[in-house]
Amino acid sequence: MKKVITIAGSDSSGGAGIQTDLKTFASCGVYGMSAITAITAQNTMGVRSVENISDNMVKDQIKAIFEDIDVDAVKIGMLSDIEIIKAVCDMLLVYKPKNIVLDPVMISTSGFDLINTQAKDILVRELIPVADIVTPNLAEARCIVHHIDKTKLLDLESAEDMVEAGKIISNYSKNHVLIKGGHLLDRPCDVLVRKDLEVFYYDNHRIDTKNTHGTGCTLSSAIASNLALGYSVEEAVGNSKRFITNAIENSLDIGHGCGPTNPMGEIYKSLGW
Repeated sequence: MKKVITIAGSDSSGGAGIQTDLKTFASCGVYGMSAITAITAQNTMGVRSVENISDNMVKDQIKAIFEDIDVDAVKIGMLSDIEIIKAVCDMLLVYKPKNIVLDPVMISTSGFDLINTQAKDILVRELIPVADIVTPNLAEARCIVHHIDKTKLLDLESAEDMVEAGKIISNYSKNHVLIKGGHLLDRPCDVLVRKDLEVFYYDNHRIDTKNTHGTGCTLSSAIASNLALGYSVEEAVGNSKRFITNAIENSLDIGHGCGPTNPMGEIYKSLGW
């Protein structure tokens, strides 16, 4: 069985972060492992508080996995502290795993800054070039481009804008870039710019639900799983797009806010639940 590690934060409500990553790994048929970077107290209505794990503990969790188990892919999510970003980067340079998927959790889809400017800069300069594929949302892609070139302030209001941003990021990092455009006002689509700068478009259809908590975590974890299983990057993204669509269609209307996607939805159906 292929083995995938998620390096991310814990979501106490189970809808995002480590919890949904592990559910996604299981649903995709790979063995999931984890290194927790932060503990959050949150529910469907929002985050109450965040407590970071020490950078030494983050390093030790990663060492414990890599010194014992062969890792076929890595998914990286929430890294909310400068020292944790540096610690993760150090460990990746030491163990040199393949199939690193970085979900650069910097700015929420509502535009809220999740890490400070210095942490963003270190993530862009040190961690993004180590990844094999980066999966920013529109706000994060705009931010990454600006950190690469301070003169660039892209609006990212169309697929064409996303291609321009993707090529800037890919030229800088020498890796693949998937920009998520589900919040585009016109044609919702995701754009993959491969590191050879070939462009692939993945059309979305809007699903009428507010229950989309954990969408980015689920998608990036599915991509890591598919890369571990041997799919090419464009195949892995295509498979994962279908997976996240199913997870949203089977989303759970729980709590008083925005409920979570359901990466186990198809499994639950097959069991008659």
